[in-house]
Amino acid sequence: MKFRRKSAGPGADEVETPEEAAPATPPVGPFDVDELPEDGVERVDLGSLLIAPEEDRELRLQVDETTGEVQSVMLASTDGAVELRAFAAPRGGDLWSDVRPRIAADMAQHGGVATEREGRFGTELVCQLSVTRGDGTTGTQPSRIIGINGPRWMLRATLLGRPATDPDGSTAWEDTITRVAVRRGGAAMPVGDLLPVTLPANARRIEPPTAND
Repeated sequence: MKFRRKSAGPGADEVETPEEAAPATPPVGPFDVDELPEDGVERVDLGSLLIAPEEDRELRLQVDETTGEVQSVMLASTDGAVELRAFAAPRGGDLWSDVRPRIAADMAQHGGVATEREGRFGTELVCQLSVTRGDGTTGTQPSRIIGINGPRWMLRATLLGRPATDPDGSTAWEDTITRVAVRRGGAAMPVGDLLPVTLPANARRIEPPTAND
């Protein structure tokens, strides 16, 4: 506790009174798992990603149908979603600055457009991609891609739906990103490789229905 001197007026005896310290600012993520604060948040352990459950948002795992491997983690609600992936990165490097132009070029190759904007986490990409709907009509899929460099990892968060089209109104979705923790692990990995996501021990895989169901 700090103290400051307080004078009642000219000639008065000076006394020391306690000075209230400013409240501590809680740490903000995304966090490295080794630096995770004791914030009372119970996160779902998915290997490389530790995700804090969100009220009214469903936790989904995007699985590659060919390999059966989990490719990304998604938190989704009725008005939008955030997809999360973590990648191996060099120590003290800036992988996001390296991959950002590649994402923009890939978007253009597929007939889309990606432009940069400055957001809460630094430079991000605002993307528009033409897609074919189930009924055969063509539409536009908006997204915002955010990259955050950590110690030997990079977290990539893709916002879909309303948080992609309304950046100023997406604070709650961005707050979700700040509660994520990343576990890089000690194994040697090529820069840019996807960090593995694993199912919890008590998880149950739900198979898609067949045509006969």
